[in-house]
Amino acid sequence: MNERIIELTEINPKDFFGTQNSTIEQLKKYFPKIKIVARGSKLKIYGESDILDDFEIRLERLIKYFNTYNKLDDNSIERILTSNGNDEKTTAAINAKEVLVHGVGGRLIKPQTANQRKMVALMNKNDMLFAVGPAGTGKTYTAVALAVKALKEKEVRRIILTRPAVESGENLGFLPGDLKEKLDPYMQPLYDALRDMIPHERLESHIEKGVIQIAPLAFMRGRTLDNAFVILDEAQNTTHNQMKMFLTRMGKSAKFIITGDPGQIDLPRKQVSGLKESLLALKDIEGIAQVFLDDKDVVRHRLVRKIISAYKSIETE
Repeated sequence: MNERIIELTEINPKDFFGTQNSTIEQLKKYFPKIKIVARGSKLKIYGESDILDDFEIRLERLIKYFNTYNKLDDNSIERILTSNGNDEKTTAAINAKEVLVHGVGGRLIKPQTANQRKMVALMNKNDMLFAVGPAGTGKTYTAVALAVKALKEKEVRRIILTRPAVESGENLGFLPGDLKEKLDPYMQPLYDALRDMIPHERLESHIEKGVIQIAPLAFMRGRTLDNAFVILDEAQNTTHNQMKMFLTRMGKSAKFIITGDPGQIDLPRKQVSGLKESLLALKDIEGIAQVFLDDKDVVRHRLVRKIISAYKSIETE
């Protein structure tokens, strides 16, 4: 049995190892054939040489991630330890250029997975992007960050965020309150993302002046959206006519991102999703890109990935 000593430098071992050595416990789980002993800033590891080599590589990736984001949660650890060695999200050097927005309280908003980085790269080269994937993969959050970045850098004059209001029908009449009160519950995820990225007073001012507009999809009809970064969220719940209407609103110097989860369609059973149609119809058009996120991109609680995987298995049977 081989022995190696790894010393952690320039990071706080207590922060890196986690509460009650939670990081060490996960390392032991994924490397059951290695004995791991933590003493201060040093790790002693015992095992077969080839397994120790793999352990050191993955530990280095964990350290790089920690140095970049100043945190290391269960989901990040699992993603890094189980990823392919050639996977971009664990091998690529992460640096300050990846910061999309300096958010509220100094928070750095960055893409955190390979497909989120792919969203950023594709949006730099195309004017329209379809970002498709299950809940929790950060597709909407990344899209909003890209929009805020474009506004701050004066690439666009306004941000327009929209989604089908009440499933597919957008029938708001039965809801109590004025129009804003009726819409807010359906637009809340978009507000939440914006509040992470723009200070409260500035956000309220942008909304009041129309620099940032948050409206149901029905309100897009008849408009030409120039000099705008436009996001259609929950696009799986659009009909053929709604999607066609939205896509043809695109004006000069506009950027469009369409996000959705084909696994959560709320349309009537016989109604075809406008998102699914558009992915097929537009896949070969230059200037329109598509990225497909999956359970490896989940950035919520680590159980979300397992829930998605469990449902995937029964939905494909």
